[in-house]
Amino acid sequence: MQIIMDYLNGLSRNNDREWYHAHKAQYQEANAAFEELIQALILEIGKFDTSILHNQPKELTFKLVRDTRFSHDKSPYNPAFRAHISSMGKLPVPVGYYLMIKPGDQSFLGGGLFADMFKDATTMVRDYICAHSGEWDEIIHAAKFQEFFTVKGSALKNVPRGYDKEHPQAEYLKYKSWYLEYVIKDEDLSDAADFIAHAVKIYQAMKPFNDYLNRALAGFQMPER
Repeated sequence: MQIIMDYLNGLSRNNDREWYHAHKAQYQEANAAFEELIQALILEIGKFDTSILHNQPKELTFKLVRDTRFSHDKSPYNPAFRAHISSMGKLPVPVGYYLMIKPGDQSFLGGGLFADMFKDATTMVRDYICAHSGEWDEIIHAAKFQEFFTVKGSALKNVPRGYDKEHPQAEYLKYKSWYLEYVIKDEDLSDAADFIAHAVKIYQAMKPFNDYLNRALAGFQMPER
């Protein structure tokens, strides 16, 4: 964990191409450590969700390079190691277990549907919530869920056209994405074994939420590029 945090702290302080290329060996060491961490998480998560066991860590991670074309922030790199573990790898659907390690108490464990640009996916989830309102209510009000999570997501101001404004879950029908974030402080990343044990506990608590969304998204096809 120290190798990972040292590299990310360095990149955060020196977010430029010159520093990045001069510290390529340090990046490779940190990236290898992150992939080792992901492998450990796969094995532990696999004890209660076997659908993710076939994944290879290097296929689940995201690049540090930022797309700055439409951003006011022109720093070339995101000083964070990120991965998404699901039955289909790092694709946003089906939903799975997200991890971001970023210094400055910005790390978090995530689950659910983060992407809000897939209109078909949003419609499928809304329709499923309408048809399975009681199950949704049971999941988000379970004691273990409320201990760790609050449902987040981008949302409309009003219930969209075609949906009942008086529906018991009307507030959640406004959403275009439905996800969970559990913040991890830097001090909680000092010991890999402790972090893995805690992360697995959090991921297990979010599994009913993920399972619900994946049932809603059954048959969803990612748009072709």
